[in-house]
Amino acid sequence: MRFIADLDAERARAQAEAYGIAAHGTVAELLGRDDIEVVVNLTIPAVHAEVGRQILAVGKHVWSEKPLALDREDAASLLAAADAAGLRVACAPDTVLGVGIQNALRAIARGDIGTPLTASTMFHVPGPESWRPGPDFLDAKGAGPLLDMGPYYLTTLVHVFGAASRVHAVGSLARDTRVIGSGPRAGESFPVEVPTHVAALIEFAGGGSAQSTFSFEHALPRAGVVEINGTEGTLVLPDPNMFTGDSLLYRYGAEEPVTLAAPEGEYGRGTGVVDLVRSLRAGTDERASGAVAAHVLDVMLGIGEAAEQGSPVTLESSVGPLAPLPEGWDPRVATP
Repeated sequence: MRFIADLDAERARAQAEAYGIAAHGTVAELLGRDDIEVVVNLTIPAVHAEVGRQILAVGKHVWSEKPLALDREDAASLLAAADAAGLRVACAPDTVLGVGIQNALRAIARGDIGTPLTASTMFHVPGPESWRPGPDFLDAKGAGPLLDMGPYYLTTLVHVFGAASRVHAVGSLARDTRVIGSGPRAGESFPVEVPTHVAALIEFAGGGSAQSTFSFEHALPRAGVVEINGTEGTLVLPDPNMFTGDSLLYRYGAEEPVTLAAPEGEYGRGTGVVDLVRSLRAGTDERASGAVAAHVLDVMLGIGEAAEQGSPVTLESSVGPLAPLPEGWDPRVATP
């Protein structure tokens, strides 16, 4: 990393000093540097696409925090700008590239559960105000449990089943306001702008289906649940919000599950940026691509629309099959 930029110059300086980065300053200063090829966009969701276009406009590739944008038009505009400039847009989450999920994807690809048929995912927590000192944006438009946590679960499902084709959903909002539970703003109320519980049924173009719930309305936390059911068994994947974790393989007739231990690895945030840079050098496609992120955004927006209108939504976007990373792929190993 060569430069940290922020609207708050003092924050940029502090972070640069904390992590040993040589330079810091404004966004304009960052975009004006000739020695930077990829810019990591960690802005708030509402400006992901806008800032991404600014980065592309000066000839740099983009790694975006999720979601890619807040609407389909902005996502399409961003990807079109990249194509026109011969640049790339890649997007979080990159946890799907970690040893945990990749270990599970390889097991599915080699037929450990037969043909994947259905899936269940669950993210149930009390709400971010219970643990985060500044939770406002997580209950604002562009977030909520669906757009904030949905990318981890839905990206994993797309890697298993391919493109989604139609979604059904219901949603609810338990309270119009919530109260911050910790930190300097403890006791302060803030508005809730989006559904805080969404239950979806997702149909995939290849014939599979998944039931997924995303909720900030549960006093009993149950998160990180991803189960894939196939013709020969069920695979319980590790938490898709993490980079590692073992999988459990349940086969019909077996009394106990088989643990599929994840390989050792110190993957972390930034793995997707490494894959992007390696892909640029090798002339290959990055895996956490803007196309995948745009399709996942389409799925999430479709879920929101289906819940609001009370009828299923057919999805227009698609994405090709996604092969697992080769065994032994390691972001820590230097490449030519």
